[in-house]
Amino acid sequence: MTEFIIVKYLHFLGIFGVVGTLLIELFYVKSSMTRSQISKISRIDGIYGLSAIVVLFAGLTMWFWVGKPAELYSKNWIFHTKVTLFIIVGLLSIVPTIFFLKQRKGNPGDQVTIPSKIINMIRLEVFLLFIIPLMAVLMANGIGGF
Repeated sequence: MTEFIIVKYLHFLGIFGVVGTLLIELFYVKSSMTRSQISKISRIDGIYGLSAIVVLFAGLTMWFWVGKPAELYSKNWIFHTKVTLFIIVGLLSIVPTIFFLKQRKGNPGDQVTIPSKIINMIRLEVFLLFIIPLMAVLMANGIGGF
């Protein structure tokens, strides 16, 4: 029981980290930024990635090793939708991450134009991320079992 509480707590902390850092990116990224600002976003993006890893490992731990039986999750289509959304959000984050890592180098005062594709990908990530808790609520209420 103690392991489950610790893992679930880490899972929640990771979720808060993912949501918080992604919202910072959403509100902080503009169409034109200095390399210094991009460097800050890059560090925030690193925290986002670390938080996503915590969510992933804690989630897998709860699925396969502690807590409720794995069949409860494995046989629930809503759970599979939730995991799929999490994977899509993670894949969408790759392009902005690479862009920020490449653009942070150089004179800190240089202005860099942020492509609308990057801004729109962050918006899409946030939109999909906010669907995931709905999936969790549906699962918690016994909906989605095969």
